[in-house]
Amino acid sequence: MTTGAGALSGIRVVDLSRLSPGPYGSMLLADLGADVVVVGGGRSGLPVPAFGRGKEFVTLDLKSEDGYTALLDLVRDADVFLEGFRPGVADRLGIGFDALSELNPKLVYCSVTGYGQTGALAARAGHDINYLAVSGALGAFGPPDRPPIPPLNVLADFAGGGMLAAFGIVTALYERERSGRGQYIDAAMIDGVMSLMAMPFSDWQHPTFPSRGDGVLAGTMPAYRCYECADGRYVAVGALEDAFFERLWTTLELGEIPNQFDRECWPKIEAALTDAFATRARDEWSAVFSGVDACVTPVLAPDELATHPLVAGRHPDFRLDAVPAVPVLSRTPATRSDISMQDTTEASLVRRGVDADLAARVAAVEHEGPAGLSWPPM
Repeated sequence: MTTGAGALSGIRVVDLSRLSPGPYGSMLLADLGADVVVVGGGRSGLPVPAFGRGKEFVTLDLKSEDGYTALLDLVRDADVFLEGFRPGVADRLGIGFDALSELNPKLVYCSVTGYGQTGALAARAGHDINYLAVSGALGAFGPPDRPPIPPLNVLADFAGGGMLAAFGIVTALYERERSGRGQYIDAAMIDGVMSLMAMPFSDWQHPTFPSRGDGVLAGTMPAYRCYECADGRYVAVGALEDAFFERLWTTLELGEIPNQFDRECWPKIEAALTDAFATRARDEWSAVFSGVDACVTPVLAPDELATHPLVAGRHPDFRLDAVPAVPVLSRTPATRSDISMQDTTEASLVRRGVDADLAARVAAVEHEGPAGLSWPPM
């Protein structure tokens, strides 16, 4: 449970979502001080531990009278309800927006789905890679001569899903201050991804981005790509502006400075940079460019972050299993709480106003193990 004076302190969130997008969004809210209770049970997968910080976990059988009643008791005093069912499932369980907003008119209700509540694919299953595919983003990623490559599941699940949901929730809470009423949020990952692609879409099939794998930011422009070093590791070069490119070229002592935006010069520039960076190890080049404002940085593996000066100075307690709480606020900072996945059904329900006898009964129920995907799967 998150404590203290976070920006969202006093906001109560009931989270029924699973896997990645919803739990990531509710983690952001918990980091900012919201009181988040995660409701599990049924055949859905287990919560992802990486998103468990600052939350309490309860297990309810929503198909039983006691379990359903306990959930309604949680919702009655909640500010936010978050779910990730396929369209129509929450309604069939009696926990759709219409039912819960009648119980609590101030409730902000957020549904996180891949394809949204409407449209031809609304009822279809999918994962991050599928949402990227039908939103037009995946068709823009990767080299031109090989299959498209998704950037892990960062873009649709987290940026286009969880972060969009958290943004929508905070927006609806802000509007509620004026209207006194909650509202429904249809947070579709395809919508989030299309919004994130605003600039690439506008550049598509123009000289800046003529096709997948080709263009200024797509990996073919020599001034904006990665280069292998003598030790097999890489540096990232982002020397787009003239001043940065000039400093890059002169620091490498490559002679007359070409026009980095002239496609006819690209083969020559790429060959020169490839040969130059291959002469030293990555960390040697990091040292060379440490005092040069040329947008050249080492490509770090995740296990190198904690010892890098930037991360060590800004987040001295960084661990791979404990990413920073964001954003950085001056008066009401986000706080990274410890993770506890312990089931605290009875205590958590009672603390939130559920009748003690009812809480004891639902806590004593034995539940089937989940049939859905749990993470990590291997």
